[in-house]
Amino acid sequence: MGMVKHDDGGRLPDRLWGQMEPLLPPRKPHPLGCHNPRVSDRAATEAILFVLRTGCQWNALNGTGICSSSSAHRRFQEWVEAGVFEEFWMHGLLSASVLREIDWSWLSLDGAMAKAPLGGEKNRPQSYRSRQRRRQAQSVDGRARHSAGHHH
Repeated sequence: MGMVKHDDGGRLPDRLWGQMEPLLPPRKPHPLGCHNPRVSDRAATEAILFVLRTGCQWNALNGTGICSSSSAHRRFQEWVEAGVFEEFWMHGLLSASVLREIDWSWLSLDGAMAKAPLGGEKNRPQSYRSRQRRRQAQSVDGRARHSAGHHH
């Protein structure tokens, strides 16, 4: 068991899971057919939401007991590619809008297509230094430092 031994208030409610589960793509069969059982979609979802909610690194999931970091990240990548989260977000927006739970009155839209006032010149002059010099590390006094074995 991991560090998150009880419901920290961030678990996915059954009602929400019921709305998300149909959006998930069908599981792909393993090419060899002989592998460890796949982590449940719900556990992977809770692990992904934990990372998104807390901002922790994927590898930190291993200490939570929710799901392994590799399984959660792999599933996250699969579902992003399949558009699951975008679709879920759209469903949430539409249902909240129907229920009048979103106050749209504070929003505004700026469609201006103009150059930023302090954006600088479009075709600014390029550096005259050679490529080799640009790649060399600079010392504190601004002179190029040379790697070991190259003395001039």
